[in-house]
Amino acid sequence: MSRYQFFVSMDVQSDKEALFNEVYDSEHVPELLKVPGVLRVERSKLIDGAVLIGGVKKALANEGIARYLAVYTLSSPDVIHSEAWAVAVEKGRWPDAVRPYTSNRQHLLREIIAQASAPV
Repeated sequence: MSRYQFFVSMDVQSDKEALFNEVYDSEHVPELLKVPGVLRVERSKLIDGAVLIGGVKKALANEGIARYLAVYTLSSPDVIHSEAWAVAVEKGRWPDAVRPYTSNRQHLLREIIAQASAPV
């Protein structure tokens, strides 16, 4: 069974960051989890760091990358075109109190082609 991931990344004005996180976690994500075909939602925040490649430590290329990322695991790519999705993204305080203060928004849809886990 194929699964898909919808990536939504954005920045938010610093004075709205607490509201952004509160609304995203307490309203936006719960509403989207009610949409048929939304299987999971993960949110993350960009951090600085480095990676060791070929024995050389290289800084992560974070410049221009949005600070916040939400990853929606979906049963079908059609989920984000559904009426249920369209209704859910407009519920609560998100459209008026948060969305206007976001920027650098990107939306990507990918099909999961492989998955592996570390042995327990």
